[in-house]
Amino acid sequence: ISYKVKYSVFNQSDIMYNDDQISIRRVTDKQNGLNFLVLIGKLPNSTIAYIRMPLVPITDSAKISKNYIIIIGAITIIIGAIAIIFVTARFTKPIEELNDIAKEMSKLKFKRKFRIHDTGDEVDELGKSINTLSDKLEDTIKKLQDYNNELERNIEEKSKIDEMRKKFISDVSHELKTPIALIQGYSEGLLENVNSDEESRKFYAEVIQDEATKMDKLVKKLLELMKLENNDIKYNDNKFDIVELVHGVIKNHKVNIDEENIKVTFNQKEPVWVFADDFYIEQVVSNYVTNAIKNVLEVNKKKEIVITLKDKGNKVRITVFNTGKPIDEDKLDKIWTRFYKGGTGIGLALVRAIMVKYNQAYGVENKKDGVEFYFEIAKSK
Repeated sequence: ISYKVKYSVFNQSDIMYNDDQISIRRVTDKQNGLNFLVLIGKLPNSTIAYIRMPLVPITDSAKISKNYIIIIGAITIIIGAIAIIFVTARFTKPIEELNDIAKEMSKLKFKRKFRIHDTGDEVDELGKSINTLSDKLEDTIKKLQDYNNELERNIEEKSKIDEMRKKFISDVSHELKTPIALIQGYSEGLLENVNSDEESRKFYAEVIQDEATKMDKLVKKLLELMKLENNDIKYNDNKFDIVELVHGVIKNHKVNIDEENIKVTFNQKEPVWVFADDFYIEQVVSNYVTNAIKNVLEVNKKKEIVITLKDKGNKVRITVFNTGKPIDEDKLDKIWTRFYKGGTGIGLALVRAIMVKYNQAYGVENKKDGVEFYFEIAKSK
């Protein structure tokens, strides 16, 4: 009866559970203001059971549990995040590395390789495959580049040969016009017996023979020049005395020198040993001397050719001076071009080709009373 009086008033919202046998309610003690959980149940013998429990311990425990769960959850999240970052990095870093390697491979750069960690996982296997692919691609591209370079060289060589052939035909056609016309004219004269006396026929025959000889020499020089300019010559370099070679060239030209009444001066007597192909160096000296004889003029009542040897350390400079007119400044570079002026016009072009092969200096300078040609050659060690 006291219970009924004391808890006679309940809000429906305070009822947490209610049926015919049990009722669970949340009530407030008006005297102390505390909340309680009340269970009222009817027992089989019609006895009423009443149980009351304060809510403060329950709410405190729930609050503590809630805070504990929050802390544990936060720690779990942090640890999980760290673990995820670590695991992700472990997988993504090698994948990013493989991606970078693949990008470099796309740019045909194959130096960078994937570092194998010997973990035996799929990433390591993929890395090994990428490295193998990189090596094979590098090898294949290198072979392709070598083949392409060789192909370019072959094409360039073929073009060079075609150009050389065209140039040769053009030069020969140009230079042989005059001797062929002379040979044809004198041959027709012989055939038609324009001159029946023996002396005239002999003269005609000699002219034909001279022109034929000139043509033969011209063609040979042209062929030699073509080979020199296209590096189709194998040089036989050896040690020889350049002084002896120069004396030999002067001796070979003695007839022409005497005919033109030219004074040739070459005072070097001691041997000077050089290293080159004596055959081609003789051609250089001979072409310079021939050019000097052809262009020498009388200055101060004398025609003179002066040949000198000058020591230049590990080289020797050979100069050939002839009295005469200076060469126009704008023509100093052009005279080395084939057929630039007079005669066959091949001699100085041959000199240039030989000196270019030896990578040595050559040239021409105007002097006070004439012109001086020069070239350099390495001394023998």
